[in-house]
Amino acid sequence: MISDIDKSPISGAIEFIDTLNKKQIPYMIVTNNTKKKSSDFYLFLKSIGFNFELSSYLDPLMLLESNVQKQAVAAYGAKEFLNTLVTMGYKLDYTKPKTVLVSIKEDFNSNEYAQMIDFLLSGASLVGMHETSIYAKNEKRYPGVGAILKLLEFSTSVSYDVVGKPSDAFYKKALNKLKLQDSSANFSDITMISDDVKGDLGGAKELGMKTIFVTSGKYKTQEEIVPSLKEQLKPDYIFANMAEILEKRL
Repeated sequence: MISDIDKSPISGAIEFIDTLNKKQIPYMIVTNNTKKKSSDFYLFLKSIGFNFELSSYLDPLMLLESNVQKQAVAAYGAKEFLNTLVTMGYKLDYTKPKTVLVSIKEDFNSNEYAQMIDFLLSGASLVGMHETSIYAKNEKRYPGVGAILKLLEFSTSVSYDVVGKPSDAFYKKALNKLKLQDSSANFSDITMISDDVKGDLGGAKELGMKTIFVTSGKYKTQEEIVPSLKEQLKPDYIFANMAEILEKRL
């Protein structure tokens, strides 16, 4: 929906939501926002032209309290993420944490990885805010939260949980909210749109959703990633951006 470069709406994104509103097609905006409070990020999206209600919005922070206790959390990610956790009442602990909580930033360093590994080997649980494959910023691409979780799991044999996409709990919460718009809605009725064909769309397909991969974000072309995917996880449709989906599908 928004550019990884300057956070402006990508081509056709605002018009796409407007069309859904006009045709009264039920939808949910499911984001990986972890830097701003949920209400603040919702208001930001509204301020740049998106017209939708808060009831049609879901991000990982809205499920965090039901997944991670607030005491003794060693959190890693952008400074804005850490500040948001504190405002939510989380007690950050980098001595004897119960939970290692991973979000995204572009400049993780080896000392942070070493600290996380020590905490995990000492008994802390591992939780990711989401499971993105790639993090794109300033026209560079970095390992996403999913890639970091896999690194830590391989290093320590500690399995991990995911709060946001593509966890079943997150998608089931989105479905329950969607049912407030259409009580008969089911995963088989839903088409999931994302620029993260591994971190978002794979989990959606496993739940029975149709998927649309847009190449206006993390990946420059479908050839970069789609040929290497397992056949059952390949997207159903591929478009350049939301404008093209609007033109050809709606």
